[in-house]
Amino acid sequence: MKLLPRSLFAFAAAALVAGVTVAQQTPPRPAVPRPVVPEAPVPPPPDVEGKSWVLMDYNTGQILASKEPDMQVEPASITKVMTDYVVSAEVANGKIHMTDPVTISENAWRGGGASTDGSTSFLKLNSQVPLKDLLYGMIIQSGNDAAIALAEHTAGSEPAFANLMNAYAKQIGMVHSNFENASGYPVANHYTTAHDIAILSRALIHDFPEDYAISAVKEFEWNGIKQHNRNLLLWRDNTVDGIKTGHTAAAGYCLAASAKQGDARMIAIVMGAGSEKGRADAALALMNYGFRFYESHKLYDANKPLATPKLWKGAENTLPLGVTENVTISVKRGDYDKLKANLDIPSTLIAPFKKGQQVGTLHVVLDGQPVTDVPLVALNDAPEGGFFSRLWDTIMLWFHSDDSGKK
Repeated sequence: MKLLPRSLFAFAAAALVAGVTVAQQTPPRPAVPRPVVPEAPVPPPPDVEGKSWVLMDYNTGQILASKEPDMQVEPASITKVMTDYVVSAEVANGKIHMTDPVTISENAWRGGGASTDGSTSFLKLNSQVPLKDLLYGMIIQSGNDAAIALAEHTAGSEPAFANLMNAYAKQIGMVHSNFENASGYPVANHYTTAHDIAILSRALIHDFPEDYAISAVKEFEWNGIKQHNRNLLLWRDNTVDGIKTGHTAAAGYCLAASAKQGDARMIAIVMGAGSEKGRADAALALMNYGFRFYESHKLYDANKPLATPKLWKGAENTLPLGVTENVTISVKRGDYDKLKANLDIPSTLIAPFKKGQQVGTLHVVLDGQPVTDVPLVALNDAPEGGFFSRLWDTIMLWFHSDDSGKK
């Protein structure tokens, strides 16, 4: 038997190894394109009960969906959200105090006490009740006697308190409401809108979070009588933490509700539903719709320059411009990348400017439709420059104006 030459043997061995190696390799698979997932459509809002209703994103104040939002309606005990706001504001201003003893007058006892057909906290005539307990009784039990007693203690009389309610309402932007009493007892010229109640609810949550938290309490006992909060959603969904129910024969069943999921919060106002269950179902369906199909985004930070245009005749050569509050907007899921923004700034800015003075406007649009317009303000004081600086800029402005005209 002849042996193969060593070199030939080495070649054969290498070829054999190479063959084995090649045989063990997995051939590359052809590239398979990933399937294109269609953009999820956003359906229209649910068709819910109510003469009028509103869904608001708390973070932005935008109305996401509505039906007859500015229809004037009777608010019934939703009125007490306004009463709560006024009392909380007067406490914050030091005019009244949570520890104040409040005397239950005959007017409060007769107008809202146990002898009436309305909601009551069963307060005793001429008794003294701490203001904080009256707030609990009004918000949780919807006590009309508690509301009247709070009004009288805060402003001296219920009519005077109603004037205070209307002043605060105007201050926070409620333009379609008028209040005649603190309890919501049906009288002429006492009305509001779903939109206004949404504005009020947002203000209460933002301005007085500790007092707002009372509306999440499920029951309250006073004078030996325990009563449950009438907001059914507090038992049905643990993300719901307020706000207030209302009902009269004329107003129907009304509900101001709010729920929080993560950083998102929704406010739903339902006016004139046909039943207690109907108003709860409607409010919950609206809030779930908002959480599912909308998202909020912070676009710009407050007090950070968005532009630094040329400043003429100033001590500085540029003027930093920005917004005074964070710019946050709500859009349908999937629409964020479609947003566009532009700054509307005069072509020539001449000192002086004061910090906070509006100079232009930030416009945010989606598919050519305006989403929000925000004032663009001077972030710093911008005083005039010295005499020679202003003189030079006066000369240069002549050429600047001439060049601008040629364009």
